[in-house]
Parts: sequence; structure tokens; C-alpha cells
Amino acid sequence: MFENQQRDDVEALMKADAEFRRLFQHHRELKSKVHDAEIGVLPIDDVTLAGMKKEKLHAKERLQRMWDARVPQIH
Repeated sequence: MFENQQRDDVEALMKADAEFRRLFQHHRELKSKVHDAEIGVLPIDDVTLAGMKKEKLHAKERLQRMWDARVPQIH
């Protein structure tokens, strides 16, 4: 997430906003779990996987809104 953004900008926002940092880390954990489930390393049922994907998407959308609202303030 935020691969096309400057790493310094992402790190600055994570330092400045504890909620952004917490949500960013949560999204990263969900991304890893979803990947592991999809390749068969993490055995979970389809309903749980679908819920994790939905939660990951909501986290990503919230992070994007936070990013869009805060980035101009970093510069």
C-alpha cells in the first residue's frame, strides 16, 4: 500500500498519526494472512477469508482517506 508514494511521506504520517500507524500495521497483517490463506499456508474457511478480505479493503479505504486528508500538511 502506498507503493507509489514517497517512503519519507508515509513514515512522516505514521509518526504524526498514531491511528494511521495502527491501521497501516493492521492492514499489513491482514494482507499477510490473506496471502497465506490463499496459498494454503493458513488453513481457514472461505467465510473467514471473505471477512478478512472485506476488513482489509475497509482498512485500505480508510487509510487512503486519511492519506488524502493529511498529506498536504506534511509538506
